[in-house]
Amino acid sequence: MPPAPQRLSTGAEMRLTNPLGDLAVVCVNGGQGGDVEGTWSASIEWLVRRLAPEMPQLAFAEVRFRIKSWNRLGMCVEDALSALRAVRAAGAQRSLLLGFSMGGAVAIGAAGHPSVSTVVGLAPWIPERLDLSGLAGRRLAVFHGALDRYLPGIPGVSPSSSRRGFERARGLGAQGEYTLIPGALHGIALRAHWGRPLPLPRAGRWAELVGDELERFEGRE
Repeated sequence: MPPAPQRLSTGAEMRLTNPLGDLAVVCVNGGQGGDVEGTWSASIEWLVRRLAPEMPQLAFAEVRFRIKSWNRLGMCVEDALSALRAVRAAGAQRSLLLGFSMGGAVAIGAAGHPSVSTVVGLAPWIPERLDLSGLAGRRLAVFHGALDRYLPGIPGVSPSSSRRGFERARGLGAQGEYTLIPGALHGIALRAHWGRPLPLPRAGRWAELVGDELERFEGRE
């Protein structure tokens, strides 16, 4: 069973896996155009379940937005910042932001928080209008499925779009790498009707890449 959530100062929710110490991984979900209530991300939940037992020194904080909409991006960034403040108040000295899809834009929007050293985007949405200045001097790692694309009624983000955003961030002083995952789709997992996340093709490769980045953040590389 997932851990019980706690209420954040904005009214969003956060749930923690592993005890909070010096290092926290704050995870933010994707969204959609309409104003709908936030949910827990199946892709992020699957990754946390896979990686957290291997990395007990990292506290994984999953955020459930109040409203998960890219038309409420500022509100979602406030929720992410509230989570960063909460884990810092509980002892985390450094944080990594892990953002899936729209969560990539949210993570970038919150990257200026003083505890953040790294942003990891999973098929991130990085629109041209998004202010990337918070990434200056920080690490940005982007992983994207090669088969990801928007289709009518099916969410997706073009890899060429995230690549443009990555290069724009590099031009502003961010450091890092961009990795395309052959055979991978937009998501990492989908939620089954009984509640558990089920992995999509190439989910294991996503986990390897994210795990390597978390080891780097943890200082094992």
